[in-house]
Amino acid sequence: MAMSPFASDDDDGLMNEINMTPLVDVMLVLLIVFMVTIPVIRHAVKIDLPHASSVKEDTKPTQINVSIEADGTVLWDGNVVSDDQLTAKIAAAAQQQPQPELHLNADRKVQYEKVAQVMSAAQSGGLTKLGFVTDPAHH
Repeated sequence: MAMSPFASDDDDGLMNEINMTPLVDVMLVLLIVFMVTIPVIRHAVKIDLPHASSVKEDTKPTQINVSIEADGTVLWDGNVVSDDQLTAKIAAAAQQQPQPELHLNADRKVQYEKVAQVMSAAQSGGLTKLGFVTDPAHH
């Protein structure tokens, strides 16, 4: 004689369906709780926001145009510079606040090595913003 209620053959047919009534009761209670709390949550937070002026401050960084001609000549804002002058100008520009943007115009026929040297000089000099200027394709 077993002590468990499921051990005898007479009790095998008792647990073949789940009683859904407690589950429905729980779901209805949760539905009512959510219906009551959602409007309260939506309107509960009232914050007095600070006021700020909407005048935009013009802190746009300056632009430096560095051009590399087909023969490898480097121009700083239109003026021919040597490698030493380029390094000095990059170091001076890196000290400015906000730091200027370096726009690199390279002739399509210039050797890549020269472009890489200018980029390396800009990076070692401390300039972090470097952009390449290209002409859009005309079809």
